[in-house]
Amino acid sequence: MKRYASLIALSEDGKAEYRALHAAVWPAVLDKIADCHIRNYSIFLKEPENLLFSYFEYHGSDYDADMARMAEDPETQRWWAVNKPLQRPLDTRADGEWWAAMAEVFHAD
Repeated sequence: MKRYASLIALSEDGKAEYRALHAAVWPAVLDKIADCHIRNYSIFLKEPENLLFSYFEYHGSDYDADMARMAEDPETQRWWAVNKPLQRPLDTRADGEWWAAMAEVFHAD
């Protein structure tokens, strides 16, 4: 299992819609997340900065293949299309990132 964390900003205008969407995530999207070996997935909102922090645990053996499979899923693409305009990627993110990846510096069970 590998832990992943990432960060992105949320637009002030899109905050209510983002909260509503995530209060009732589409079942097919949740199924695809599980199908791609992602567990313990959480998103936290830090206000007033409107920063979203994402955390999940990957339990598969080929992360890149699972993420490619997720990206090919039509319902996931539709979900991303609805959510993407509400998000504001960080200027400091790496090339090719939407959510900025974070390095783990500490963990205790």
